[in-house]
Amino acid sequence: MPEPLTQGEISSQTDPSVSKQYDTSTPKDQQIKEFFSTVDSQKICMLNTYRNGTGPVGRAMGIAKRTGPDFLFLANMHSQKFSDLKDNKEVQLTFQDSKTYDWISVSGQATTTSNSDTRIKDLHSKSVSAWFGDLGDGKHDGSAEDPRMALIEVRAKHVVYWLHQVGTLGFVKEVGMAAVKGEVAVTGVLRELGEGEIERAREMDGEE
Repeated sequence: MPEPLTQGEISSQTDPSVSKQYDTSTPKDQQIKEFFSTVDSQKICMLNTYRNGTGPVGRAMGIAKRTGPDFLFLANMHSQKFSDLKDNKEVQLTFQDSKTYDWISVSGQATTTSNSDTRIKDLHSKSVSAWFGDLGDGKHDGSAEDPRMALIEVRAKHVVYWLHQVGTLGFVKEVGMAAVKGEVAVTGVLRELGEGEIERAREMDGEE
């Protein structure tokens, strides 16, 4: 149900849409597990790098593998994101479910590897080659051995995500009631995983 805005939220300069949905009751281990299950339902995310003279630059990327709170991507080392990452390792991954409005933001640091990384063969699939093309020289063919094929590894530093608690009709009703009454819509839970929880998430991945 919508909740009233309080004087305390004004005095403390608090964003009520954050404070009223911020989850302080769910155990962190459960929050981590639900982060895993939610992100695993998404095959594509936005990988946002920082480009000197431009600012944040994003592009859609298919997830090759998730290990705990960390992510691996197969990518073409000729793409400009590699030059972005050479200058600045800080990245952000964003995910959103267009049906439920659930979203996830992962801030972290990226490292890149060359084609010599043995993990590429394990992660590569035939469909990946569609994004590389085949020059016909027996070398630049989009295979795991293609010298352009490289890895981007994102190691998480901070995670924040929001999960819906009402369906589509409930969402519309909640927002409508809040707007009419001058209250604040509460449609889901907002969760945050800091440094300690991120390390715990890495431990829990081995327990799955």
